[in-house]
Amino acid sequence: MNNTETILQASKISIGYTHKKEQTIVASNIDLTLEKGKLIALVGANGIGKSTLLRTITGIQKTISGTVFLNGKNIHEMNALALAKNLSVVLTEKLPPSNLTVFELVALGRQPYTNWIGTLADEDIEKVDHALKLTQIEHLASKRHYEISDGQLQKVLVARALAQDTPLIILDEPTTHLDLLHKVALFKLLKKLTQETQKCILFSTHDIDMAIQLSDEMIIMTPETVVQDEPCNLISKGSFNTLFKDEHIVFDATKGKFVIS
Repeated sequence: MNNTETILQASKISIGYTHKKEQTIVASNIDLTLEKGKLIALVGANGIGKSTLLRTITGIQKTISGTVFLNGKNIHEMNALALAKNLSVVLTEKLPPSNLTVFELVALGRQPYTNWIGTLADEDIEKVDHALKLTQIEHLASKRHYEISDGQLQKVLVARALAQDTPLIILDEPTTHLDLLHKVALFKLLKKLTQETQKCILFSTHDIDMAIQLSDEMIIMTPETVVQDEPCNLISKGSFNTLFKDEHIVFDATKGKFVIS
């Protein structure tokens, strides 16, 4: 039974950036609520500002106006350590060159808890082992990270976020370089993790049809609005119809997916 518990709340935020004192607003008046045990997909056309939104609600970038609360605290008033214990982020960029094994890479998630020389205590090793088990990659533990496939590496990065043991995990385009088989596997894994760990997982994706099938809630970004709701409600409200400005791509509400006309 999932008792609703708010982890992150964004209230009337405007997002964007300032360059040479010039302000560019990407989207404004956004309200979001991220709750425990929910898998939430963020979708929108390319260049709409999904990454800007993720950077803003994770505290990497400041809001232009409005406030983001993480577990009841203003995210911009939290220090790096407090943030790292409440929020883990998985970005799409390539890993820097190193000889780290999969176990060592996942163990980096324990940095907020280890002592200053980074020695792993028994509890840390337990958390790392548990993260490897949850993501079903124990058999890869001693492999170097460059010896594994993109699909496996994505699971390793999810395991690192799990080892960090935060109530909220945010992933930016986790399925970008994956084939269909690995996309489905990763989506199903994220769904399973929210159910088993009761963490909230928010991820941005271009795989809208799959997100509709597997997410508990979705956040849709269009040039006009940002709306959050369950997929079935978004379908009945016609929210997907405004996603792409192209008469040849139509959302079929009866099938619950996009079709090419």
